[in-house]
Amino acid sequence: MATGSTDGVKSVTRVFDLLELIADAGGDVTLSELSAAAELPLPTIHRLLRTLVSRGYARQLQNRRYALGPRLVRLGEVANRKFGQMAMPQLKQVVEQLGETANLATLDGDRVIYVSQAPSPHAMRMFTEVGRRSYLHSTSVGKAILAGMTDEQVREIVARTGMPANTEHTITDVESLLADLAKTRKRGYAVDDNEQEIGVRCFAVAVPDMAVPTAVSVSGPVARVSGDFAERALPVLEEIVAEIAVTTNQ
Repeated sequence: MATGSTDGVKSVTRVFDLLELIADAGGDVTLSELSAAAELPLPTIHRLLRTLVSRGYARQLQNRRYALGPRLVRLGEVANRKFGQMAMPQLKQVVEQLGETANLATLDGDRVIYVSQAPSPHAMRMFTEVGRRSYLHSTSVGKAILAGMTDEQVREIVARTGMPANTEHTITDVESLLADLAKTRKRGYAVDDNEQEIGVRCFAVAVPDMAVPTAVSVSGPVARVSGDFAERALPVLEEIVAEIAVTTNQ
């Protein structure tokens, strides 16, 4: 009985490992690539994948590659919604202290998805629809998340997604992005300066110790969100992300 239980737990662990490997590879992968990354025998991986495919948590593409399945979408949406609700008190604290819109976003494949927002009381304010997915290279939350990765991981992501320009200020080459991320790591926060939308400036800090990379941003019109605003915002954001990390990991 104990042996069977142990085997069952091992199988569950392997299933989740495979799903995470597929996600880390950008959403689809070959059987041999999975075998090399998971260090499991091909028959074992094939058996686990058959189960995942039959339940809708994975799917096999026409080119024989395996991709994440549609059933995960519902789980992700529910999880993001609950996570966003959990962090709303902290986002409201950001608005109360800084007067600008606060956002919570997480890594979703090779993009960032906004999962919660506390709006600014100002009539002129930044608005990002919850559930919106954006590129990592052109958003402050995305760059805060990328700053926690190695340069090689960043190169792999932008090789898959490209670096489209939303504005004339968007960073569109990987070397410039890596230089920007080096600055982000040094100063402790990421900046989107008219890169996602003209007239909007955002500052973001990554949430520490999260299973899924996550960041909090504060954003508003450039007339109000200036250089000295960053000095006021950083200690607030650092305190808030620490609170979110503790709340989430309890």
